[in-house]
Amino acid sequence: QVQLVESGGGLVQAGGSLRLSCAASGRTVVTYVMGWFRQAPGKEREFVAGISRGGGNVYYSESVKGRFTISRDNAKNTVYLQMNSLKSEDTAVYYCAADLALTVVASRSVEEYDYWGQGTQVTVSS
Repeated sequence: QVQLVESGGGLVQAGGSLRLSCAASGRTVVTYVMGWFRQAPGKEREFVAGISRGGGNVYYSESVKGRFTISRDNAKNTVYLQMNSLKSEDTAVYYCAADLALTVVASRSVEEYDYWGQGTQVTVSS
């Protein structure tokens, strides 16, 4: 079992920044691909960013590329999402997820991830 706990969400003005953290426990996620997803009211959950097991490869959705940065500290069993230049359309509940398959590439598909956190709300006011 893997437990994922997100933190760092909140209310921020457009143009501001937030840093989300995802702390893992139960089983080490050092060898797992990790992803960040988000879900806005009335919309499906969508891929935001993913990171390979070693952290050498990162992936972003087109909507956040250049503004968000995913990183991981395997020694701390934690994954981060630095969000800059936030826009009102970034408002959503943000989830981190772990893909237990021994894959190299971070999938953009919700179905590929095995464990999910409870989510943290990010609200961007315009």
